[in-house]
Amino acid sequence: MTTFETNPFAEDEDGSVKGKASGQPNYGGGAFYTTNPGSVSPATSAKLTPLPHEPHDRGATVDIPLDMPKEIKAREKELQAREAELKRREQELKRKEDAIARAGIVIEEKNWPPFFPLIHHDIASEIPIHLQTIQYFAFATWLGLILCLTFNVAAVTVAWLKGEGLSIWFLAIIYFISGVPGSYTMWYRPLYRATRTDSALKFGWFFLCYSFHILFCVLAAVAPPIIFKGKSLTGILPAIEVLTYNPVVGILYLVGFGFFAIESLLSIWVIQQVYMYFRGSGKAAQMKREAARGAMMTAL
Repeated sequence: MTTFETNPFAEDEDGSVKGKASGQPNYGGGAFYTTNPGSVSPATSAKLTPLPHEPHDRGATVDIPLDMPKEIKAREKELQAREAELKRREQELKRKEDAIARAGIVIEEKNWPPFFPLIHHDIASEIPIHLQTIQYFAFATWLGLILCLTFNVAAVTVAWLKGEGLSIWFLAIIYFISGVPGSYTMWYRPLYRATRTDSALKFGWFFLCYSFHILFCVLAAVAPPIIFKGKSLTGILPAIEVLTYNPVVGILYLVGFGFFAIESLLSIWVIQQVYMYFRGSGKAAQMKREAARGAMMTAL
């Protein structure tokens, strides 16, 4: 029968630990034990090495700026100031736009020709639909005049090279330089604004200037020598004269005569159509009343 001591960890007189009974190993209780207690020295069993602690910096601090609310308030004030400035500029711009609208001034952006914008032109968007056809034909007469004057320069240049003299070439250049921008300023732009705003005064100005345009086209188609020097215009009379000794130049002058003749006929049709609308819409009576009112104010 195996006997156990009452205290298995009691020390003998020589300091050894009693850990086993007769012929049986003695396993220590608790959290730490060994299968061979005799191989563990007393000093090791008496004092265990603790595990290393995880690093923890107790002195570390988080920098929290105490003046953050002040910065936020300053930024809010700055944003409010910018917003107030934007509102002020918006109100100022709106006031200017309203003043321009009341004054009847229209800001026109140049959009024609598309490859090199020189003028503002948008019939489809700005002209009333019942006047768009007339406006398109009037635009065609302006482009037709440009074509006539351009071809006139080319034909007169050939005539000059064939010995007709340099003066007629200079006159052809003058017709082109003065005719293209002059026609746009004097009658096409007034008609464009008249059809857009339905202004009787602008219609009256168009009739006056367009009448001179028609007269010029008719005279250019005939080109009498008593008005135009030499052969500076490709009319029918110079064409007949040149055909007798220079057929090439004569044919060019005949083509130029055809261009001026077509331009004259189309221009006559356009002024008739505009005048019919002008009379039918009551603008003629309105123009008379405005003229009478203007004369009365001048007399007073």
